[in-house]
Amino acid sequence: MVAALTSSAKSYAELLVMYSDPDTCPADALTPVPLAQEPAFVSWQQDIPRAYLQMGPEELDHRIAAARAKLGSKLVILGHHYQRDEVIKYADFTGDSFKLARHAADQEGIEYVLFCGVHFMAESADILTPEHVRVILPNMAAGCSMADMADPDDVYAAWDEIHDVLGDDASVVPVTYMNSAASLKAFTGERGGLVCTSSNADRALAWAFARGEKVLFFPDQHLGRNTGHAMGIPLDEMVLWNWRLPMGGTTPDQLRKARIILWQGHCSTHQRFTVEQIEKARREHPGVRVIVHPECRWEVVQAADDYGSTEKIAKTIREAPAGTIWAVGTEINLVNRLAKQNPDKTVFCLDPVVCPCSTMYRIHPAYVAWTLEALVQGQVVNEVRVDPETRKWSLVALERMLELA
Repeated sequence: MVAALTSSAKSYAELLVMYSDPDTCPADALTPVPLAQEPAFVSWQQDIPRAYLQMGPEELDHRIAAARAKLGSKLVILGHHYQRDEVIKYADFTGDSFKLARHAADQEGIEYVLFCGVHFMAESADILTPEHVRVILPNMAAGCSMADMADPDDVYAAWDEIHDVLGDDASVVPVTYMNSAASLKAFTGERGGLVCTSSNADRALAWAFARGEKVLFFPDQHLGRNTGHAMGIPLDEMVLWNWRLPMGGTTPDQLRKARIILWQGHCSTHQRFTVEQIEKARREHPGVRVIVHPECRWEVVQAADDYGSTEKIAKTIREAPAGTIWAVGTEINLVNRLAKQNPDKTVFCLDPVVCPCSTMYRIHPAYVAWTLEALVQGQVVNEVRVDPETRKWSLVALERMLELA
């Protein structure tokens, strides 16, 4: 079974509201349309040449293929699991954010990386590739609402406030999720911490606790809570830091007791999954197995049969016996793709609204065509470049993570 969005006629204003709010979902069809029919995306990046707005799928395919042929081995295209199919089909490699950044770093002789993902992913690719490699994000408006919840100034202030309570010599190790700005990866590296992914968060926390008494984990509270709980840390030894409130809304006693200080951030897409959805799936599909992403709420992870990164979800379903039924709690483009790739199984999304990641969805083939044709003309548009100091300390944090393997 493959879930799909239903079509509905929406005004420009209605679409703009939906796509501008990361906590709401678009209700148009997940089918290829010219960029002009996705008006909210056009409003976010007015500098794309107007000629690209009306191009249909066939014309875009032809132009992208022609540009790729001219660029040859100088170019590698990366596509995150959450990208729409009409973008993924152009990718040389698909995967999660860190796997893709590593693919970019492992390529020899390339000059350009087109990263079909979001901004923090392109930053990581720039950090991990040689300095001469130019990393391009097709649409610079493709960000991450979770990453945006950890503003660097707020994190710096929290670090100072925590140490005001615990003392300047407090044994606190910062751990940042891959889904964060390069400046925060650098912050973490400079202060003795490291980066983690959803697949190695437990190893990252173990590394941190071997070096300190407490961990400041950001930006996703749910990954931190789910990982800490699986490692045996009681929920009452994890405190939530609300960056909107003085002292994060905590008390000195709570901070002293806490082993993990969780940043109040979340993924808007994974926030949608509920225990009620799991219960409904079990009622309607006897024998169903439920697997969810660790960015889901703690109670959702507890109610599921299994949880893990996008790579683990894909591997688990791929290796499952034929005839099994899977309810999946992650982004709809990946769920749809898994259903198509595993026709001997029933795979469906837990969320009946089947919400795509609204920021990932900002990458449209028109942006791919525009950026590639610009490269053919010798023009680099939408380059993502991390400054040398940020790059240095970010690389420290990333290399510490790499050592975990």
